Amino acid sequence: MRIGVLGTGNMADALATHWVRAGNEVVVGGRDTGKAEALAKRLGGGAKAAALREAAEFGQVVLAALPFGVGAALARELREALAGKALIDCSNPVGPGFRLLTQNGPSAAQQLAAAAPESHVIKAFNLCHEDVWRMTPPVFDGRPLAVPVCGDDETALALVHELVRQTGCEPVPGGGLDRAGLLEATAALFIGLWVGEGADAQAIAPPLAFATGPGPGESAETGRALR
Repeated sequence: MRIGVLGTGNMADALATHWVRAGNEVVVGGRDTGKAEALAKRLGGGAKAAALREAAEFGQVVLAALPFGVGAALARELREALAGKALIDCSNPVGPGFRLLTQNGPSAAQQLAAAAPESHVIKAFNLCHEDVWRMTPPVFDGRPLAVPVCGDDETALALVHELVRQTGCEPVPGGGLDRAGLLEATAALFIGLWVGEGADAQAIAPPLAFATGPGPGESAETGRALR
């Protein structure tokens, strides 16, 4: 697979490392050519550095590993180069107090899609710190990390699902791009709990067997034995 990476930061580094190891062709694009060249060298595997537009033109899939707001502005510049591409948005529009910067407006992913309407935007990889993505693979208690993926184009979704698997994780269909805001809100909630409160966000949800309540013939007080 040909992958263009827009950005030279930690998320670009962490995710592209997996994809290079899986044998994909990767081109890293950055405004700072020195940083792009340094990242391509770290990635190895024939990864190359280029200008942002060249990276966008190269990829079947393009990762926008950019801060909220920057991604949409750049996508507007690169609109023609991104046409027909699967465009991954891994950003989190989270500001002071762990509040969503999008407020009640379009999600970050929807803003990216509006800036490059001929692309196929997919929301993914936004729920974890970059150091989780550096794990090889991200497995916890013997269970691979699940990665929710939101988008509308089936071909683009299939490509991104494969890239999720190449990180050692399991893709989880999250619905259309209209649900990307839910992923962004989840990130804001989790970051606030993890960083602000030191709480275990995983403890919020009961095991899947209890997701709809106790089973037939079981009391709400006892239920089934936890697994």
